[in-house]
Amino acid sequence: MSTPTITQIGIIGCGSISKAYFTACNRFPFLHVKACADLVHAAAEAKAKEYNCAAVGIDALLADPAIALVVNLTIPVAHAEIDLRILAAGKHAYSEKPFALNRTEGAAVVAAAVAKGLRVGCAPDTCLGAAIQTARALLDEGAIGKVVGFSGNMLCGGHESWHPSPEFYYQPGGGPMFDMGPYYLHALITLLGPVTRVTGVTRTTHPTRTITSRPKHGKVVTVEVPTHLVSILEFACGTVGTLTTSFDIPHGNTLPNLELWGTNGSLQVPDPNGTGGPVRIRRAGDKDWVERNHTHPYREGSRGVGVADMVDAINTGRPHRANDGIALHAVDIMQAIHEASDTGRAVTLTSTCKQPRPMDPSKQEWVEV
Repeated sequence: MSTPTITQIGIIGCGSISKAYFTACNRFPFLHVKACADLVHAAAEAKAKEYNCAAVGIDALLADPAIALVVNLTIPVAHAEIDLRILAAGKHAYSEKPFALNRTEGAAVVAAAVAKGLRVGCAPDTCLGAAIQTARALLDEGAIGKVVGFSGNMLCGGHESWHPSPEFYYQPGGGPMFDMGPYYLHALITLLGPVTRVTGVTRTTHPTRTITSRPKHGKVVTVEVPTHLVSILEFACGTVGTLTTSFDIPHGNTLPNLELWGTNGSLQVPDPNGTGGPVRIRRAGDKDWVERNHTHPYREGSRGVGVADMVDAINTGRPHRANDGIALHAVDIMQAIHEASDTGRAVTLTSTCKQPRPMDPSKQEWVEV
């Protein structure tokens, strides 16, 4: 029996990130956003009007038999809960990052999906874009030899200056590691495979934050999570490197977003919180860094490719790339980094995952994956 083609999807959560998903998903000819929902119904109505879909309640969306996959764009604390509701309704789930607040929540979602014979996917899918995939191709061809180490750096001043409702960034499920760490971890897993052991040190620099964006200008937020984390990651392939994530660096820095060092050269990878940007390599004899042309499609503005890849994978019976195994492994890594700081010990991970297969460079952007 052939697998039925999924064309109708729903979106739960119509906040800031939803624009990228509405736009991207509707560009693929085999996807159509049929309905959206939000706890604030006016937010769903606004998106429905803009993107020509139905604004409904969450229960109604989950009850719609025509919707086979639901994209979960709620706040982090609700990700696992909503994923479980989606799966209970007999639908595939694709969640924004992080996958869950901890290993236990994440494992419950994976178990529910297995029990139902359904699939779960999770952002970020930026690692499926042009830059990371070009870097992956260079590594696979041995362009810099065996990767010895790396440095990853996500350094900023926090989100209270621009996000309309930034409180959740300073609550459990937020902080620079759980908020931005998934971009770097999914990219590193795509490039190097799974992690085996981590350690780290964390701090909370400011006990409170004052929102300077609108409409909550002047509101003081209590900080409940570490806001500066320095970690060391050991990969199964033998590579060892550092990942620093911080909301405490508002005045700029000169560190690379992601740089890998091999036995035959070094590779600069642009910000994993994006699908484009320059990929540079420097090998023995090079006087300077040499920028490489992108070998793959999906450049800037391509968020949502993970949903399309998941649907195509369901329809063709192959594994999808932005999958629950990688997402749960990333949660395990992030939780372990916090635990390492709390205990002063290195933590050996209990999870692992398969390195996703690279994207096909011959595919055309917005047509197929």
